[in-house]
Amino acid sequence: MNNSDNQGPLWEVFTQKKPGMAFKHSGSIHAYDKNLAIEAARDLFTRRNEGTGLWVVKSENIIAVQPKDAESFFDPADDKIYRHPTFFEVPDGVKHM
Repeated sequence: MNNSDNQGPLWEVFTQKKPGMAFKHSGSIHAYDKNLAIEAARDLFTRRNEGTGLWVVKSENIIAVQPKDAESFFDPADDKIYRHPTFFEVPDGVKHM
C-alpha cells in the first residue's frame, strides 16, 4: 500500500437491529484504531437508527475457509444424515419447530 494512500487497517462491521437478534455484516471501513473504527461504524451504519448493537473486527483477524478447501472441509458432514432435520418426522400438532 502506498504511504500517501494509507487509510488505516480494514475493519468489518456487524450490526444488530434489536437486542437478541443476530448480528449481520453491514460493510467495511478503514480506521487507524478500534475507537475510530467503532465511531466511524456508528456514524456510517447506524445514523438512521438501523441498529442497537455494533461490532467491529479487524479484517485480518477473520479466519475463513478458502473456496479451494471447501470440499474437503465440509465433506465429512455429508454422510451423517441424522444431522439434517429432514431425517426426523415432525409429530402432528407441533406448530413451531
